Amino acid sequence: MLEARNICLEVESGEESLFLLNDVNFCVPKGHFMAIVGPSGCGKTTLLKAIAGIKSTTGGSFFWEGRDLSEDGDFEPHEIGYVPQFSIAYDELTVDESIESSARLRVNADEDELNDIIDNVLAETGLTDIADRQVKLLSGGQKRRLALAMELVSSPRILLCDEVTSGLDPRSEREIVQLLHDLSMKDGRIVISVTHSLAQMELYDSIMVMVRGNLAYHGSPSVMVHYFSVNDFEEVYPRLALREPVEWNMSWMKHRLDYYKRLEQEHLEKFEKRGEDPPPPSPRGEEEDAPAAPGFMAQMMMLLRRRFAILLRDRTQLTLQIAMIVVFPILVALFSSKGQDQLLNLTDAMGSDIAAEVQAQQEQAEVRARVGSAVSGIIMFEVILLGLMGSNNAAREVAGERLIMEKEKFAGTGVGAYVASKAVFLSVLVLVQSLWMYFFVEWFWPLRGDSLNHLGFLLLANAAMTSVCLGISANCKTADQASLLSIYLVGFQLPLSGAVLALPDAVEQLTQPFISAYWAWSGSIEGGLQPDVLKAVKSIVQTSFSGAGLCRIVLGLHIVAGLLLTYIGVRRTRWE
Repeated sequence: MLEARNICLEVESGEESLFLLNDVNFCVPKGHFMAIVGPSGCGKTTLLKAIAGIKSTTGGSFFWEGRDLSEDGDFEPHEIGYVPQFSIAYDELTVDESIESSARLRVNADEDELNDIIDNVLAETGLTDIADRQVKLLSGGQKRRLALAMELVSSPRILLCDEVTSGLDPRSEREIVQLLHDLSMKDGRIVISVTHSLAQMELYDSIMVMVRGNLAYHGSPSVMVHYFSVNDFEEVYPRLALREPVEWNMSWMKHRLDYYKRLEQEHLEKFEKRGEDPPPPSPRGEEEDAPAAPGFMAQMMMLLRRRFAILLRDRTQLTLQIAMIVVFPILVALFSSKGQDQLLNLTDAMGSDIAAEVQAQQEQAEVRARVGSAVSGIIMFEVILLGLMGSNNAAREVAGERLIMEKEKFAGTGVGAYVASKAVFLSVLVLVQSLWMYFFVEWFWPLRGDSLNHLGFLLLANAAMTSVCLGISANCKTADQASLLSIYLVGFQLPLSGAVLALPDAVEQLTQPFISAYWAWSGSIEGGLQPDVLKAVKSIVQTSFSGAGLCRIVLGLHIVAGLLLTYIGVRRTRWE
């Protein structure tokens, strides 16, 4: 049984307090199908999220099988299923793949058991015939069925549904409500559905009516119109406006015992008609052993496999990735001829021909300036373009799927497994992008120095920007916000690196630690250029250079900081 005792949720609104939920009390037995209805803004979804533990209450307690959820721990992930109003599936996956990923993230079972679970859920929700269809091709009703199927893989004992019939045609709405009714009859499952519609009320075992955070009625659909003194369900909402919400609540509390007796009798009769015994209540304090959840590695591999499948099917994103990998190195190679001039070692062999010596020195100074400028510019160009790739890699990676991620965390997916899957996926992109940039540019413009050192810094530059932008993505509310901040970050790399113009000392000391482009550029130059080329670069760049070892350490810290920010952002719960 699920029981609510004196549930309150109070928030500050200016100088006053506002009760989103005000002293809500109700009981729901096993094998019961309940609707929560009421006008917009009445607290339906707030109450559902409070039951799920997504929203914290400021007073009262929920009890599940006699267990005080506020003191003895919340629902275990396997006990509860939550179907939000938004889509919880990726458009690029098929129905079967979506259910499989949900099962592998929640259920620790061997392949045969998992296949049986998937097949049974497909059949139970009527999705078997469209198992190979991509999610983006499903109708509204089919998407609702898929959302339910993804929750059923763990056989939850309580299923919470938020507006799962909204936007559906009458026939599809009735089919979904009938499906929810059937699900409540299996294994003593409680199904609670938030809905704005007052159609199909006869299919519910009980109706809860909310008005401005107050419970106005909870009882059988058959006596609801009598309680509100109306002729049909559609007249209930206008009727609510005739009295204050608190008055409705007080009226209900006076009559609740009588209406609950009738509800209990109808509950018993429902199972008698089916020739079944009603689910027995669990002994107070008795808890069943929680099934083992999939381990870190199993969840990470499932998330990683799914992410690559989405990338390969998302033509827009895949095309953009390929275009950047191909085009960006070509842009760098276009300037390769600028740094190919040879630097000569002038000697005293010119003797007394002072005019010739001065002219040679002037020519050599011009060559040194061209070479120094070109080498510095090409290296910085590589670093900036790889930074742009890193921003594109990660800016939308978490923020773009925030709600799906929150749903999967709620269902038991570990934060560590999620972050690790992102780190591995993005590491593959970084490796491919950086290696191709290095080898393509090296073909047209062999670096005059330690090429492996240069390759290492290209990898670090890309990885650092990718990691930091992933951290930004994990801490932003929207994907657009994360993309904008990441673009700003890349845009500031060049002017704040000091590669073009030396910064004032105060600004340099303040910004330089955070500019990954500077450290990758400085490490590549200081860590392995030929002495004459290094001298040429330093002759035209006023910014001081840091040693290669320090540059590696700082870029490594950027990577670690980005991953830490990612972990913090992913761990923090942020529902709509």
